[in-house]
Amino acid sequence: MGYEMAARLAKGGCDIAVWNRTKAKAEPLEKYGAKVVNQLEELSTKDILFCMVSTYEDVKEVIGKALAKPGSKPKMVVECSSISLEGSAELREFLKSRGIEYLAAPVSGNAKVIKAGKLTFVVSGPKAAYEKARPFLDMIGMGSSYVGEGELSRIVKICHNVFLGVVTQSLAEVTVLAQKAGVARHAFLDFLNKSVMGSVFTRYKTPAFVNLDFKVTFTPKLLRKDMDLGLDAGRNFEVPMPLAALTRDLIQQMIGHGMTEQDFATLLLMQAKASGVELKPENVAVGDGLG
Repeated sequence: MGYEMAARLAKGGCDIAVWNRTKAKAEPLEKYGAKVVNQLEELSTKDILFCMVSTYEDVKEVIGKALAKPGSKPKMVVECSSISLEGSAELREFLKSRGIEYLAAPVSGNAKVIKAGKLTFVVSGPKAAYEKARPFLDMIGMGSSYVGEGELSRIVKICHNVFLGVVTQSLAEVTVLAQKAGVARHAFLDFLNKSVMGSVFTRYKTPAFVNLDFKVTFTPKLLRKDMDLGLDAGRNFEVPMPLAALTRDLIQQMIGHGMTEQDFATLLLMQAKASGVELKPENVAVGDGLG
């Protein structure tokens, strides 16, 4: 995802430098005008530092190394990963002590969504800092939602990803039910997507559900992490989350069966197995709604 975000900024004419653990993955960005650097410290010369990684441990490593160059620091850090409220607050204090503005700005979408120009940000932090960063957020995607100070965007993102898990499990259940009753998956999902119950997400997952192409966009382990963050938040705020808890256990069951390397939409396969249904690709051309 970081690659596609950087590509949109570079294509938009921004003066950007990029770093990736595997330099070769970033080098194609040079054709758009981006400078690919060898060391994270070289990013500290830019006004705004964007960070997009998998876990809070990765965030701490990346930000720590990026700020290691003496006498050089960005004016602002925009952190786009899915991390906990506690980790985000810790990062905010760390940056504040160094005189660096901080926006928590997790996203909804993946690399394919970014390419289609439909990535969205949810942002929290100082409003003035948000207004400075907003033109660049708009350049990367289709806009951003400012939700207030502090780490509020983190709870919004956690709620979003809990819903992602619950909706996918529910979609798997009704799709398998329709198929076991004799309805082809592509026909059922065509109707669903045209109805008021259809959404950008159900349309986006339709090719995977129809043709069983589970090329990874988000792994089951990453979704489990976010479900755990959501359940922790539910306990902290005294909000019962029975559907989220059940879905988390079903994701864990899938991981226990060794289904860890494909997309989390393989929840469909687990649902089919539990229903005594053998799924086969329908080999029907269906759109994902992003074109």
